[in-house]
Amino acid sequence: MTLLFISRRNVCLSKKKPLRPRAAGNIHQDHYIRGTRGRAKTASYDLVTEADLESERVIVDVLRRKFPDHNFMSEEQFSQKTASEYTWIIDPLDGTNNFACGIQFFCSSIALVKDGEPILGVVYDVMHDELFVAEKGQGAFLNDKKILVNSAQSLTESMLITGFYYDRGQGMVDTLGNMRKFFEQKVMGIRRFGAAALDLCYVACGRAGGFWEFQLNPWDFAAGMLLVEEAGGKVT
Repeated sequence: MTLLFISRRNVCLSKKKPLRPRAAGNIHQDHYIRGTRGRAKTASYDLVTEADLESERVIVDVLRRKFPDHNFMSEEQFSQKTASEYTWIIDPLDGTNNFACGIQFFCSSIALVKDGEPILGVVYDVMHDELFVAEKGQGAFLNDKKILVNSAQSLTESMLITGFYYDRGQGMVDTLGNMRKFFEQKVMGIRRFGAAALDLCYVACGRAGGFWEFQLNPWDFAAGMLLVEEAGGKVT
């Protein structure tokens, strides 16, 4: 389970100029406008679309040209294992089910991990033109402005975000049980948006006080995890 909580901070400005991963976002937007629909990967509720596959090809192609000896772990079709200490972890389209249903809450997520520790995270939401970037020890940024977690000090002041696991099994049962416990503790509210990478960004920039979800994959949280930590939050 991933649980994120908050510390008291203020938002300030920065002139940081991160690399913008707009190619994948342009693919998302183009397919969204054309009404791309998805198919299930297996007998499940987990969809994949041409936008997933095309944006993965573009991201991997760019990174492999620059870093041919690095490891790659991507959600859809591509992986590469080498002796390098560096690994790129990629979710070309997080929130595919939202995308396929015409709901504007999805993103691309890219993390660079060194010896198992995220050192760079980039999440891009093309529909809202929001680029989240974090570098280890350098802070977290939204469209070049520094971001920090919100200042809520209790559950009654906190909006939480969660996610439901696709198999509708024990993970779903556990999540619903957690929701009940949080409501019994008078939490302000709970939201389910459907894209874990972007959920984590919402915690990082103070829109939510915390996030939890069971059985996430590395591409779901690697970039968002670093963003939350660099924004002053805690990941467990």
